[in-house]
Amino acid sequence: ANVHDIVPTDNLLHGEEQRVFGDAGYLGIQKRDEHKHRENVSWFIAKRPGTRKKLDADKLKAEKLKASVRAKVEHPFRYIKQVFGYGKVRYRGLAKNSNRLHLLAAFSNLLIGEKYLLA
Repeated sequence: ANVHDIVPTDNLLHGEEQRVFGDAGYLGIQKRDEHKHRENVSWFIAKRPGTRKKLDADKLKAEKLKASVRAKVEHPFRYIKQVFGYGKVRYRGLAKNSNRLHLLAAFSNLLIGEKYLLA
């Protein structure tokens, strides 16, 4: 619980990534020793809000593109947390909690995919 998000990222990346997107909490991740060997990776890390205010129009457009990619990944979590009420979870055992999370992830994918089927 006392470990920053940037520390275990080496375990999350499989090594064949071409692009990595992250929020402003991951600034400087490409400078860390465990990621210096990743030469073919393009790092798309969001700027902090204070520095975004100072950007010109072209760089601000690039930040909006980064945010739009990240938003598509965040939407299923909105369904899981807010629509299905899984923001806080009661511990019922790892197996039951992980099964419920997988089930809710599948339901959120169905709800998101339903919009595309109806179009």
